[in-house]
Amino acid sequence: MKKFIFSVFLIMSFAGFSQEIPSSQFLHTSDQKIVDRNGENVLLRGIGLGGHMLQEGYMLKVPFSGQQYVIREHIEELIGEEKTEEFYLAWLNNHTRKVDIDSLKSWGFNSVRLPMHYNLYTLPVEEEPVKGDNTWLEKGFVMTDSLLSWAEANEMYLILDMHAAPGGQGHDVNISDRDPSKPSLWESDENRQKLVALWKKIAERYKDEPWIGAYDIINEPNWTFEEGKHKHGIEDSHNAPLKKIMVEITKAIREVDKNHIIIIEGNGWGNNYNGILPPWDDNMVISFHKYWNYNDKASIQQFLDFREKYNTPVWLGETGENSNVWFTDAIRLMEENNIGWAWWPLKKLGFNNPLEVIVNPGYQKILDYWKGEAEKPSEAQAYEALMQLTENTRLENNYYHKGVVDAMIRQPHSDKAIPFEEILVEDEVVLKAANYDMGELGIAYHDNVAGNYYISTGGDRQSWNNGRTYRNDGVDIFPMEPRADYADVYVGDMEEGEWMQYSFRVSENNNFQFSLLTAANAPGKAAVEVNGKIYPAFVIPATGEKWKETTIKNIPLKKGENQLRFLVHNGGFKLEQIKISRQN
Repeated sequence: MKKFIFSVFLIMSFAGFSQEIPSSQFLHTSDQKIVDRNGENVLLRGIGLGGHMLQEGYMLKVPFSGQQYVIREHIEELIGEEKTEEFYLAWLNNHTRKVDIDSLKSWGFNSVRLPMHYNLYTLPVEEEPVKGDNTWLEKGFVMTDSLLSWAEANEMYLILDMHAAPGGQGHDVNISDRDPSKPSLWESDENRQKLVALWKKIAERYKDEPWIGAYDIINEPNWTFEEGKHKHGIEDSHNAPLKKIMVEITKAIREVDKNHIIIIEGNGWGNNYNGILPPWDDNMVISFHKYWNYNDKASIQQFLDFREKYNTPVWLGETGENSNVWFTDAIRLMEENNIGWAWWPLKKLGFNNPLEVIVNPGYQKILDYWKGEAEKPSEAQAYEALMQLTENTRLENNYYHKGVVDAMIRQPHSDKAIPFEEILVEDEVVLKAANYDMGELGIAYHDNVAGNYYISTGGDRQSWNNGRTYRNDGVDIFPMEPRADYADVYVGDMEEGEWMQYSFRVSENNNFQFSLLTAANAPGKAAVEVNGKIYPAFVIPATGEKWKETTIKNIPLKKGENQLRFLVHNGGFKLEQIKISRQN
């Protein structure tokens, strides 16, 4: 009988113990690495969901101050408060869904960074019914629960990022939806207390969730605490208030959650760690952000030094908003140094991200009105256009920039070009000029300006694709007419020395002719290279805005794979297509 009772006691004890998930089951740090439940190194390849919970003006192409509350005020002026609430509910429901996370997994990503707006989780301090209390809102938590379930189903890590803290954490007001007429995070004890309490509430809710990868506790603080220094905190030498609140947040989280990684960010948009280090928790990651500078080891050396000095992992928590060549070089640099990364963002109204939200004609009229270039649309017109915009945020209505994903996932590990589309030439086929191969600069194409490096060069921001449409390489692509479906585009602004490569298959050996559809205000000069052989250069005729074919005959193509390179000798012309026809 005693043996039986003892056995039951053991079973009950172990049953109770099994409800506690061991800390080793969570993503955690091990010296300079982030490791999984098996102790294996994890290289985070992630995407930030910018524009989802928190809109920024540039993502919506608005011409005024880009805080979300300002955008909302302008929308209310058009359609009223009730319909504006309907717009934002539809936006939150449509922007990021399970299909988005499923797609990220299929493309090769293993993590998602959620930029959170605090006001979806708790009331602003000035709206609290009882001063000093915290009213918790289910909306943000329910959205986070759903996102976590989609991530877990795909075995992806969800990183929670406090992107908009109570009051706002910097002078760059757009990124935190800050209202400068109200006290900032740094000017209000109540705001800071609310931020600490919010993180404790989040940790209580998700403490037992292994697919929560980490807590990124304050995104891009940018506020000087020292008189006479740069207002965004890039020159501060102490950063004591920032460290103080991050330590308080850490303590509050650890009161309820011993398991999850805590990610810290420095001042000056995340990179100024003066006075902040060493880390104060043994499960902590040092984050940095990287934009518009050279992709060489020198650009990340201070963070490699931090990793070595403090035996703590580092993570590139936010980067992007550049060209494909910049993306490939940055990711290669990170992965060669075992640094995980999270790109920014997944989607917006713009071309240099995996998914593009298409601008519908009605919304373009609203933008024109806001610019002072068109009459105010009626309430009905504006409502229809804005609700269509929310529909356009759905993945099935986005334009998928497969070249961006290829530049992020395949190209950092491959020096091969692959076809943008599969083409089989039998009798006749048309190659769209903008559908050159996918691959690195110098392998699939060459363009004289292929990225934005203005932080390193000290000059103006550089534009790569001057047409800012269709693809995200240096090749300059323009729409034939203003429309959103990319059905008709051409390559323009071509310069001497630039080229594009097209890979295609041919059904059998034969001679073919190439007919190039061009337009030019002045004569140009070009040549073609086929399977390594360069043919004599030819003149591109001056036709003004009219399109005209120039034909090159007697080009032998072989059965199977072939490659054509279009070489620019003297630019200034446009190329819309190359028609390949069998010569009988």
